[in-house]
Amino acid sequence: MTDPTRGILYPERLPHLQRLPAPDAAADLVGWFWVPEWDLPPGVASRQQVLAFPAANLVVEPSGVTLWGATTRVSERVLEGRGWAVGALLKPAALAVLSDSPADLVDSFATLDEPDLHAAVRGVMPGGAEAAVARMAAWVDARVGVRTGEARLAADMAELLMTDATILRVEDAAARLSVSPRTLQRLAHRTVGLPPATMIRRRRLQEAAQHVREDPDASLAEIAVSLGYADQAHLANDFRTVLGMTATEYRSER
Repeated sequence: MTDPTRGILYPERLPHLQRLPAPDAAADLVGWFWVPEWDLPPGVASRQQVLAFPAANLVVEPSGVTLWGATTRVSERVLEGRGWAVGALLKPAALAVLSDSPADLVDSFATLDEPDLHAAVRGVMPGGAEAAVARMAAWVDARVGVRTGEARLAADMAELLMTDATILRVEDAAARLSVSPRTLQRLAHRTVGLPPATMIRRRRLQEAAQHVREDPDASLAEIAVSLGYADQAHLANDFRTVLGMTATEYRSER
């Protein structure tokens, strides 16, 4: 499974977080589940900034159920007091059932009226992460039902674009999946809401941030080359555009 700190800009600020694999029945619908729990003293806040994966998330919290679309920028949440959440990183087949238009959810969210799912997860949380994941996975599996051929292709697309470091261009992904670039672009729009090129850039930027964070001796030029950027300037531009800071500022701040 993908490194649990990838996409998290400041892992040292994390509350207790588990990233759990999807049960077999929902493995083609959910990339993984993430379960944070926190209990902070009065007056203490934990500021969480995340460069999220290019995918939607189904989230159950004490207050209800929400569907969060893919994001184009860094998201932030300030944790205070005591709380928990159970989230599922959705693959395209699941999102297509839960949303008629994934593109409309980009950088936004929708509140879902799903009392059965909410009650099932609340019944074992806090403290019951594995049981909550099992119940949530069963709900997603039942809700989606039979998977179509397009759903399977979209799942392969998302897996390839989010995890394969050798994919640097849309044409590379299209060739691997035996479809045209135009077909891939349309599929990504219908099932994720983002262009495939944006998904590739997000993966590379996540990897770049992790390298900058974990290897303070590596030069930014070396990191850029190792990840397939044309040069350090292109890496710097991605950092400024999405993170709102340069790679040098990110390294210095940490």
